[in-house]
Amino acid sequence: MKTRISFGRGPVAAVAVAGALVALVALALPMAQAVRAETARAETVSAEAAKTDAGAFPVLTQAALVTPKAAGAAMLGLARAGQRLVAVGERGIILLSDDRGGRWRQARVPVSVSLTAVRFVTERTGWAVGHFGVVLRSDDGGESWTKQLDGAAAARLVAQTAAELARLGAPDTDGLRETSLRLVEEGPDKPFLDLFFANEREGIIVGAYNLAFRTQDGGRSWTPWMRRLDNPRGLHLYGITKGQGPAAGDLYIVGEQGLLLRSTDGGERFAALPSPYKGSWFGALTMADGGLLAYGLRGSLYRSTDRGESWTAIDTGVASGIGAAVALDGNRVVLASQTGDLLTSRDGGATVQPAAARKAPLTALADGGGGRLALASLRGVLTLDLPQTSQPVSSQPPAQGSVR
Repeated sequence: MKTRISFGRGPVAAVAVAGALVALVALALPMAQAVRAETARAETVSAEAAKTDAGAFPVLTQAALVTPKAAGAAMLGLARAGQRLVAVGERGIILLSDDRGGRWRQARVPVSVSLTAVRFVTERTGWAVGHFGVVLRSDDGGESWTKQLDGAAAARLVAQTAAELARLGAPDTDGLRETSLRLVEEGPDKPFLDLFFANEREGIIVGAYNLAFRTQDGGRSWTPWMRRLDNPRGLHLYGITKGQGPAAGDLYIVGEQGLLLRSTDGGERFAALPSPYKGSWFGALTMADGGLLAYGLRGSLYRSTDRGESWTAIDTGVASGIGAAVALDGNRVVLASQTGDLLTSRDGGATVQPAAARKAPLTALADGGGGRLALASLRGVLTLDLPQTSQPVSSQPPAQGSVR
């Protein structure tokens, strides 16, 4: 609220000014009391969140079970770490392959929650995220992992940030305060669904209900980033990716109900873009020439050549949701549906053609190197030999008994 005072001359004006100042003090007192009350409330939330010990949730403290059946586990994310392939999935299972997917072995993982996505910025340093607000870091190419964040700690961070903003009198803190209250009340069950790291220090993680956190020290500390996103309805955030070529300075986030966000300042702020589709986007992929693909429900695929300002619908011929995509050499793209359909493109997604299909639902793709494609599925990790022509790819099941 802004109050304007017009200062005149003479005794009458002086009395008026004095009266106005008294009125301002009278207004300021309840406002200050309200700020103190909100601050106390937020600090109470922070204290309550601190009591939500991770030990109350065994999956956050129990290491992933090492099992010979890991090769057939539901895998949800894939990444390259140098020449190594790293797959993450249910119950904290992480698989490693050093022969382009021929054989897999389990890594040491300190939690047993389902992991949804993984990214490496060097051949040794990478992160994985998942359910219960878990964030893991590896500095040895995925051999071992350290937990850097979970839902209980995330709730504390949101509550502490809300308290500090209230103390400073920052505007529009109600949403963050309500988020912190909900996180504490519902417990640390919210998943992170994707992540982006620019280097070994700077990264952003996103997830359900507009959850977003940023780090600038490699994950040693995290800052709630929800207020930086133009997402007032708190829609789920399913994917985050960086632009390339002419769009190299951009970051894109996609989510449910057609949510499209773009940052042009390195992730400081994300503004909403007009969306050509009102269904959920499951991910986005950028091309070396600056092209951008967004894919999601019911085989939806849209392409933009102007950084998300306008879009062209691409006919995929697929009825199920497209949940994964990978850019290969040149403008070659491979996309996968949730029912096992594979689509390929040699023009950056402007047109797509059907390729081999798998019966297993596919969840993630990665370039395996040496002309091979790795596919995460609900039945383990598969590999495909990529053709040098436009012929459909041939599929290979995972090697029997390949996990040790």
